[in-house]
Amino acid sequence: MTAADAGGIVDFLTSNTFPFHVIADHTQESARAAVASGRFWNEESQGYWVEADAGRIGLVVVKDLQDDTPMFDLRLAGTHRGRGYGVPVVKATCDLVFTTLPHVRRFEGQTREDNRAMRRVFLRSGFLKEAHYRLGWPIGGNRYAASVAYAILRSDWESGTVTPFEWDD
Repeated sequence: MTAADAGGIVDFLTSNTFPFHVIADHTQESARAAVASGRFWNEESQGYWVEADAGRIGLVVVKDLQDDTPMFDLRLAGTHRGRGYGVPVVKATCDLVFTTLPHVRRFEGQTREDNRAMRRVFLRSGFLKEAHYRLGWPIGGNRYAASVAYAILRSDWESGTVTPFEWDD
């Protein structure tokens, strides 16, 4: 994404609801502010349109590009959720990160505990649950949900395996 995509990003954000994101319903002002802040393209983040036969169906932003552990934010249009796009998009994003950023050793994502669909996408894409941050995700009205963190290692991406770890102390 580049500055030429600004209008499209604003339109996408304001024409969809993202119930599991901190800002579920963007206004024109909040969407323009997100674009102006550099959230979708700067030296630390890069956004990409998600396209399918149906056209532009979402966007993914890879953040913390200078770190050895970047993260991503995926947003699919409401009409395209639950149609099997999540796993291929996450796998393609992993391919992009690990093939273009040689310094990256692990790739992370987080979602709310009640976003069962995204949690399944993480697991089916080769990610492993690494953390469960109780009351770590603001959901409005002074309410919080748990934030659940997942990651995939470069070595697991290369081998197609998932390296487990000792969860219980």
